[in-house]
Amino acid sequence: MARWTSAVGVTQLARLLSSQQDRPAGPGTRRPPAYRALADGIRLLVLEGRVPVAARLPAERELALALSVSRTTVAAAYEALRGEGFLESRRGAGSWTAVPAGNPVPARGLEPLPPEALGSVIDLGCAALPAPEPWLTRAVQGALEELPPYAHTHGDYPAGLPALRATIADRYTARGIPTMPEQIMVTTGAMGAIDAICHLFGGRGERIAVESPSYANILQLMREAGARLVPVAMAEGLAGWDMDRWRQVLREAAPRIAYVVADFHNPTGALADEDQRRRLVDAARSAGTVLVADETMSELWLDPDVEMPRPVCAFDPAGSTVITVGSASKAFWAGLRIGWVRAAPEVIRSLVAARAYADLGTPVLEQLAVNWLFGTDGWEQAVEIRRAQARENRDALVGAVRRELPDWQFEVPRGGLTLWVRTGGLSGSRIAEAGERVGVRVPSGPRFGVDGAFEGYVRLPFTVGGAVAEEAAVRLAAAARVVENGGTSGAEAPRIFVA
Repeated sequence: MARWTSAVGVTQLARLLSSQQDRPAGPGTRRPPAYRALADGIRLLVLEGRVPVAARLPAERELALALSVSRTTVAAAYEALRGEGFLESRRGAGSWTAVPAGNPVPARGLEPLPPEALGSVIDLGCAALPAPEPWLTRAVQGALEELPPYAHTHGDYPAGLPALRATIADRYTARGIPTMPEQIMVTTGAMGAIDAICHLFGGRGERIAVESPSYANILQLMREAGARLVPVAMAEGLAGWDMDRWRQVLREAAPRIAYVVADFHNPTGALADEDQRRRLVDAARSAGTVLVADETMSELWLDPDVEMPRPVCAFDPAGSTVITVGSASKAFWAGLRIGWVRAAPEVIRSLVAARAYADLGTPVLEQLAVNWLFGTDGWEQAVEIRRAQARENRDALVGAVRRELPDWQFEVPRGGLTLWVRTGGLSGSRIAEAGERVGVRVPSGPRFGVDGAFEGYVRLPFTVGGAVAEEAAVRLAAAARVVENGGTSGAEAPRIFVA
C-alpha cells in the first residue's frame, strides 16, 4: 500500500521549479547536470515545506513534458532523490516525497528554533523579540492578584473576559473609533483570530485576496483551510498598496475575504497612507468583500517623526466591511498569546458561537496580564522598550548587511520588525539551505508568496543586534558564496557565536 497522503499536480510542480532562478553562471563556473539541478530543486521544495512530505509526485513522462526535458533526466533525478532519502517509490503506486531517516519533518510555517539550538545557530526565522522586562513579570504578578474571583467560576469566556473586552473597546474609542465591548472578541493570538474569521467567511474553495508578498504563516493557515489565494502585488519599495491592482482584483475575482497588513507590512515594512486605506475600504465595500485588517505591527513605529495614519476601520463607520485584528504578541511578547477581533456585534456573535467547536476561550491569566498592562502605564513603557530594541537592531542589521553583502538591495522601513531584501540575483531558497549549514537560519522569499513567487528575496527580522547582527551578516555572506559556487564548499567555516 502506498504511503502518500496528498499529490502535487504537474503544473504546480513545474511552476514551483521554474521560480528557482540562480544568478547566471560566470566564466569558469560549472553548472550541475540537468538531472542534478532538477533533484536539487525538488529537494529544496521539500526542505522548505512548499511541497509536503508524503506528497505523490507526477509520473516521469508527465513531468518531462511539462519541463521540456527528457524522461531520462527526470528518471535520473528521481533516482538521485531516492538515494538521498527524499523520495520513495513503489511499482504501481508511483513516487512520493520523504525525508531521510533521523531528519525532522520540514515545517510549512515559520516557527522559532528551540532554545537549546540558539548557541550555535543565529535564528533570523522568527520576527519576535524577548519579553520587555520587568513589565512581563509585573503584569503576571498583577494578574495573579486579580485571579481569585475568576477562579471561583468555570473559567470559560468564549468572547473574552468582560473587563478586557471593555478595555480594548475603550482603546479604540480613544483612537477616535467609537467601539462597544460587544464589538470585541478576545482570541488566542492574532493567528487564532484570523483562523476563526477564515472559517466563518472563507469556507473551502472560497477566494481570499492577499498582498503579494504577505505573512507566511497566515498564507499557510489559509491554504490549509482550503482557500483559493488570489495574490495582489504590492507597490514598489515602501509605497504600500497598488490601488489599481486592488480595484481590478476585487472587481474581477470578487473574493469573499481580503487580508491586508496596512501598518508596517510583514515582510516589506510598508505603511499604507490614509488615501490608500480609504480607497481600499471603498473598493471592498463595492465588491462585497470582507476586509480583514491586521494591526499587529501598528504600535511599532521606530522613527520618532513617523505620523501614523488612522486605522483602516476608521474608514468604515458603518462597520459592515472591515474586521480588525490586533495582538499583544509583536508589540509586547510572542509568549503572551492574546489577540482580539474588532467587528460589528453580529459578526462577533457569530465568531463566538463558532468558537464552541474550537478552543472555547483564551486563557484567563494571560488576559488578566494584558488587562493589567492596558490599565496601567505598563503597556506604553513596555512598548517603548520594544521600539528602542527594534530600532537599535534594525540599524545594526542594516549596517552589517550593507558592509558584508553590498549587492543585496532593500529599503529601510520606518517601523515594524522586518527587512525585505533582494538577494543580488541569487536564489533565496538556496541561500536559506546554505545558511543552515553555516549557522544562520533565514526564511526565503517564496514562503511569503503564492506559487513560488519571490525566489530572489529573503526576509531578515530585527531580532538581533550588535555583534550578533554582525555575525549574522558574515554567515549570510558565507551562504551566498556557497550558492555562487554552485553549492560547493567555497565558504569558510563559520565562527560560532554564543549569545
